[in-house]
Amino acid sequence: MLSMDIFEEIVALRRSGRKGAVATITSVRGSIPSFQTAKMLVRDDGSILGTIGGGCVEAEVWQAAREVMEQEKPRTMTFNLNNNPGYDTGLVCGGTLEVFIEPVLPPSELYLFGAGHVSLNVCKVAQLAGFNVHVVDDREAYASRERFPEAEVIAGDFDEVLTRLALPEGAYVVIVTRGHRDDMRVLRWAVETQARYIGMIGSRRKVLTTYKELEKEGVAAEKFERVNAPVGLEIGAVTPEEIAVAIVAEMIAVRRKVDVSQLSKKYEQKASPVEPA
Repeated sequence: MLSMDIFEEIVALRRSGRKGAVATITSVRGSIPSFQTAKMLVRDDGSILGTIGGGCVEAEVWQAAREVMEQEKPRTMTFNLNNNPGYDTGLVCGGTLEVFIEPVLPPSELYLFGAGHVSLNVCKVAQLAGFNVHVVDDREAYASRERFPEAEVIAGDFDEVLTRLALPEGAYVVIVTRGHRDDMRVLRWAVETQARYIGMIGSRRKVLTTYKELEKEGVAAEKFERVNAPVGLEIGAVTPEEIAVAIVAEMIAVRRKVDVSQLSKKYEQKASPVEPA
């Protein structure tokens, strides 16, 4: 019953957009104050559910779990209770155990601004890669459930939608609207959010022009340092389908904490993909 409670709590954490880490005893040799498969969930506020035996081992695992959820990478720890007297708290019988700690992360939320050809394909690829997709466009004919059956679709004027859109911390934003002005309106909003990733489509000339115009409006230049524009990795993409792969590949690199600058240079679009008028 305890394990089931942990699994239910993992689901609750993810649904509420919170982080955690699960520690599981994966290997046991000799006598330990717990059992193989015992689990402990560490939440992002430091609270725990379950136990792997208590004592100094559990304290070390708790600290490691905090690092695992922050780094978003799993870790395996080995404890030899016989050889390290520091683990002797009166509860330890002696033995060796391995503990696997894995992060519990909320779903990756992608907000696509624009519902044209590129957005349609980014939505498909991103969903395959495990992103929850939200599509925003001011044209009901394009921002529809028929066109994006598995995404949340929001149709309305961009400025109006942005005033009421509560972007979750760590969300991904891709700006692929049908025009320069709409791109600029969304980018002005996006750089003030806590988005984990911001990407905007367009040639380098368009990107620089957009930055300069927003700087004239008072947006600090350093705000654009975290914007991926031109968006996507350089893979020679030409078609909307290929461009979508390049964009999602860059998002995955950010999600996995790969230094994108060490990959190929950003995709520079020679001419914007044809978007519906």
